[in-house]
Order: sequence, then structure tokens, then C-alpha cells
Amino acid sequence: MYNLGVDLGGTKTEAILLDEHQNVIDRKRIQTPQFDYSEIINSISSLVLEISKDIDDFSLGVCTPGAISKQTGFIKNSNTQCLIGKPFKEDLEKKLGKKISIENDANCFTMAESLMGAAKEFGLVFGVIMGTGIGGGIVIDGKLHSGRTNIGGEWGHHTLHRNGNPCYCGKTGCVETYISGPSLEKQWLKLTGKSQNLPKILSNINDEMGKKWKYEFLENFGYGLANVIDILDPDVIVLGGGLSNIDFLYSEGKESVYEKVFSDLVETPIIKNKLGDSAGVYGAALLT
Repeated sequence: MYNLGVDLGGTKTEAILLDEHQNVIDRKRIQTPQFDYSEIINSISSLVLEISKDIDDFSLGVCTPGAISKQTGFIKNSNTQCLIGKPFKEDLEKKLGKKISIENDANCFTMAESLMGAAKEFGLVFGVIMGTGIGGGIVIDGKLHSGRTNIGGEWGHHTLHRNGNPCYCGKTGCVETYISGPSLEKQWLKLTGKSQNLPKILSNINDEMGKKWKYEFLENFGYGLANVIDILDPDVIVLGGGLSNIDFLYSEGKESVYEKVFSDLVETPIIKNKLGDSAGVYGAALLT
């Protein structure tokens, strides 16, 4: 049995074909028509047909922004907004004449890292996406735990500060509004009056305002993941997304987490991903 995975990203759509030993047989990438729902369905269908043309039997998984509502069957919480409220899974299955598995990017990331990546030696894996948004996924003994209503792992919308920063979800004080890339840039602007991107900020954090910005970042990162450890007590936490490349998260960041956990012994590894931006497409292929 071959495994075919598709990662539907905001700017690119990638497909990968794996054999039964998880070796890559083929891989293709195209541009995502991100504002046209019908064209997204057509482009994924064409990509799947092209990459599977020489095989007869394969499973198909799709990594998508947002999640499928168990109540309606429609996509919700997607930053590719033309997907919201659409029966994406149903429409794609009709187009291909084939059953598919669908999960969001954080779940696919966690699947890939737990089965093929940095966390493959661990049982209970908590995968973290830290980038434009904050997401998470849970894999237990190689099986994805999505939860009763498909919100398992969504630590980005835990309340970190009551009556804090407003969030697009309608609540205030969410983790995402403090430690996502855009939120960190907003905080820098508030502190310094300078509108700068994150790489530029990180090169200027040794003065007084920089140290304050970094301290607040580490405190919020620490409380956010300490809450996760208190609830799940995972065997490992693996970081992904653009912010996972910040080196001090694995030293000072880990220390900030550890000092806030409700235990006299804290030894949860907090590690960097191995598969990078390929995790989504590998995870999609491994869904079934």
C-alpha cells in the first residue's frame, strides 16, 4: 500500500508519495490558488492524479489550514478564508472518487515528527506550531488524538491573561496574541515605537527595551507550555513553525517553562523539529 499526502498551504500545495517503508517515490509542488475554492479543489485533484498515475492502490491524506467541524462537516478556523464554511472533504472526495483523511497543519506536523522526525522515540508527543499563529497536536503511541470535537492540542487559544489582548476568535488573552510572530512584532512596536520584522527584532534585543521584550516573551512562552505539561505531562514537546528557529527557546525558554510547572521534578524534553516545512506533507501521508 502506498501513502499519498497533500499539504494545502497558503501559497503552495505539495504532494508526496511514500512506499510501505516510508521512502519517497515522488514529490511535486504547485502554487495554491488561495482565493478560489473551486480552483483549490481542481488543483489538488490534478496533483493527486498526476502523482498517482502509475499506481493502483494508495491511501490519501490532506493537511489543511483549519479543522473540520464535527457539527457541520465544514471547514472552520482557516486562514485560507475561502475554505471556511465549505464541505471541503466531501467535495474533494466527490472530485476524486476516493475516501480521504483530513487534519490540520499542527496535527500533521505532530504525526510526522512522532513517526519520522525528532520525536520518534517518544510515546506521548505534544507538537507545537509557532509562527503566524499558535497551534498544537497530540500523538499517543503513534496515534493522533484529535479530541471529541477536533480541538485537541489547541493551546494557542488557552487564556493566558484574563482581559488581555483581543483575539480573532472572540476571546481575550489567548496565548496566540502574545507569542505568535505578529503578536511579538506588535509588542516590539508598543515598546520601542519601531515597526520591524521578527528577524530584525531578534538582532536588537540587548538594550533595555530589547531585554524587556525578551523577558515578556519568555514569561508568556513559559506559562503557556507549563499549562500544557500540567495537563498532559507529555514525554516530549517538539517545536515547529518559524519561531522554532529561535535558539534561546531551547535554553532560557525551557528554563522558563520548567520553573512554572506544578511538580518538584520537571524533565520534559523541549526539542526542535527535524522535518522542517516538510512535516505537513509527510504527516498527511501518514494519516491512514
